[in-house]
Amino acid sequence: MSWLAFALCGPILWAISTHLDKYLVERYFKDSDVIVLLLFTALMGLAVMPVIAYFDPGVFQRDTLSMALMSLSGILYMAGITFYLKALQGHDASVVSPFFQSSPMFGYVLAYLVLGETLTGMQLVGGLLIVFGVLSVSIVGRRSREKVRWQLAGLMLTCGFIMSLSTLIFKAFAVKDEFWATTFWMFAGEAVFGVVFLCIASYRAQFLHLVRSNGKALIAINASNELINLGGGLATRYALIFAPLSIVQAVGSTTTLFVFAIGVFLSLCFPRVAHESLSARELISKGLAAALVCIGITLVSR
Repeated sequence: MSWLAFALCGPILWAISTHLDKYLVERYFKDSDVIVLLLFTALMGLAVMPVIAYFDPGVFQRDTLSMALMSLSGILYMAGITFYLKALQGHDASVVSPFFQSSPMFGYVLAYLVLGETLTGMQLVGGLLIVFGVLSVSIVGRRSREKVRWQLAGLMLTCGFIMSLSTLIFKAFAVKDEFWATTFWMFAGEAVFGVVFLCIASYRAQFLHLVRSNGKALIAINASNELINLGGGLATRYALIFAPLSIVQAVGSTTTLFVFAIGVFLSLCFPRVAHESLSARELISKGLAAALVCIGITLVSR
């Protein structure tokens, strides 16, 4: 299976996770701090760590600096997701997801400066087509007089930069060291993030209250969401070993199209859960965007 197949698994699974995130934020965390939701993410990563260590005991055979930097990647990932969830609290999933397209731009600059990665002309054109196609989803159909969402832009641009920095650190060590060792210590960083906030009384109280008040439903939905998100993350991180950072992130930017497609499905079948505009203009614009993305993916995979 090529790196492209793994890279595409990420946006598909993340699109599903985005709608679940929106549901969780609206249903359970509308009046709570989104960091409480990330505590479940930290616990999920903590649960997976012993499994990785069992099949790969060599994860502990790393120098202290390397383990610290790999763990930092996990901490940065959690910090980036915090900004993303805060954006979801006040905006629809289909509005938030296009801003993830800042990641390939940050990723290209960071990978060029730190890793010395360069792209062929064809890959660069393909990456730009992917980003342009996805960005057009958020531009077409908007009212010209609509105010710019500066707060949303600030939250998601910060998220994009932090996530790119986290991915950069992961790639640097995943290429040099083994993939699972890097993943193990990234999860360790996520666990540290969770433990720090669990030590703060207000977050701990909110976490325990949600567990007690919503019980099995919250845990089941969130656990499923975390497994889906984990699958997307692992597939994308595996693709990073074989392809340039900015290209993998450009392919990952197709999440926006999958978010829209799932939104259309939910709007038709479960209108109480999600709503997307189904006008002819919107559908045509999304179709053209999808075509651009397909051409871009064809170019970057050559």
